[in-house]
Amino acid sequence: MIILGIDPGTATTGFGVIKKNDQDLTAIDFGIIATVPKDNASKRLEKIFKETSTLFKKVKPNLIVIERLYFFKNLKTALPVAEARGVILLATQKCKIKTIELTPLEVKMGICGYGRADKRQVQKMVKETLKMEKIPKPDDAADALALAICGALKTRCG
Repeated sequence: MIILGIDPGTATTGFGVIKKNDQDLTAIDFGIIATVPKDNASKRLEKIFKETSTLFKKVKPNLIVIERLYFFKNLKTALPVAEARGVILLATQKCKIKTIELTPLEVKMGICGYGRADKRQVQKMVKETLKMEKIPKPDDAADALALAICGALKTRCG
């Protein structure tokens, strides 16, 4: 089973692709979709939509796991992230790929067993779970891999 995790953002959208074979999870690919800061919102969202759609066709995932906006400290950043999520969800619908949404708290609980785990703890568990030599970079890609791992754990449980 191929699982694609997506950490949405307007400036950078992280993605992480893993393969699930029985109990084994392996990282296949990870990275970011970066937009140009000086471009207007419409152009940035169009790029996210096009590049995620292309990624879906290239990877052919069985499942997409996208971060759900659950809590925000700054409305100014939350709204653009919600817009990015919207175009990504549209792309998943157009490709007819099964999608689940997880909050950051659910990801931390799934990866570390502790909802208040910090970013470094999550990244370390991603590295260990996927048997990687070093922590994946950038942070958005590591977060996307964490989402994919949690998706794999959810499919294992039900």
